[in-house]
Amino acid sequence: MRKLYNATGLLEAPRVDSRGRVLFSNVTEGGVYRWADGSVQTVIPARRGVGGIAVHADGGLVATGRDVRYVHAGVEQSLLTLDGATGFNDVTVGPDGALYVGVLRHRPMRGEPVVPSEVVRLGLDGSVAEAVTGVRWPNGLGFAPDGQTLYVCEYAESRVLAVRDGQKHVFATVAVGECDGLAVDADGGVWVALGSGGAVARFAPTGELVDTIELPGTFVSSLTFTGADLYLTTNSGLFTTVVDTTGAAVPPAGVPH
Repeated sequence: MRKLYNATGLLEAPRVDSRGRVLFSNVTEGGVYRWADGSVQTVIPARRGVGGIAVHADGGLVATGRDVRYVHAGVEQSLLTLDGATGFNDVTVGPDGALYVGVLRHRPMRGEPVVPSEVVRLGLDGSVAEAVTGVRWPNGLGFAPDGQTLYVCEYAESRVLAVRDGQKHVFATVAVGECDGLAVDADGGVWVALGSGGAVARFAPTGELVDTIELPGTFVSSLTFTGADLYLTTNSGLFTTVVDTTGAAVPPAGVPH
């Protein structure tokens, strides 16, 4: 395990762009940043609460927060707001380029009680539809390599849901920490950042726990792959390590802007 960048605040939402650079946010102190070759540049200044980032096929990126926003070359455009939503959390991209977004209906930083929420699908035609409902604090999202099963971290329940053909079931439950960020490998393994558990867990496609990587004393918020390189965001900085599998490809978003 190697630390690439030291930071205060809570880093989140790691994503690797087409050039191998690591994008990430600072939820509490604000901003979206890009790490490459040992240096960090600011991509979006000051924006707080960014729990999810996706690379866009047209260049630029999509970032969450109080709304879902497309940002490219300093120009920003709102893509999604919803009545009653307090913000938007993690994101992933489906096989067709549609964007899947976790909706927040409470204010975590204010200590408000968790209420059931949903994951919505923003389609290539701009349509918005519910993909999953009844999720208590939706967090990390990712698709199985076949593109048919969507995994959803249910943070308040410390478990991962699997959704296929509109039906959901409990895929895995953790005994320590919470289910925060999520990534899927090319073998179908599901990797979950365990938040206050200070670790990352890997589950087999059948849901059994098969491995754990510990970072004692840290809050591990999320993770992403590029090849066999695994990047982790925490409350102290950005880390990387090499694992014995490769990440499943996440396509760029193709939603209109």
